[in-house]
Amino acid sequence: PCEDPGDPPAMKILLLLFPLLLVLVQGAAGGLFACRRKGGFCQIGYCRYPTIPIEKCSRSQWCCK
Repeated sequence: PCEDPGDPPAMKILLLLFPLLLVLVQGAAGGLFACRRKGGFCQIGYCRYPTIPIEKCSRSQWCCK
């Protein structure tokens, strides 16, 4: 089967990246809700005084309380 020359390469890249984006969003949302259930909030980087980190919301965010 030959490729359709009318398909732009960007569209193919988007189709490959879409499932990855869904996985990342799903993981981040779970961390956010778990943090809020514990009475915390997600902060990019480190928690600022007087809050303390209780867990991670995502790779770059801490759950602070």
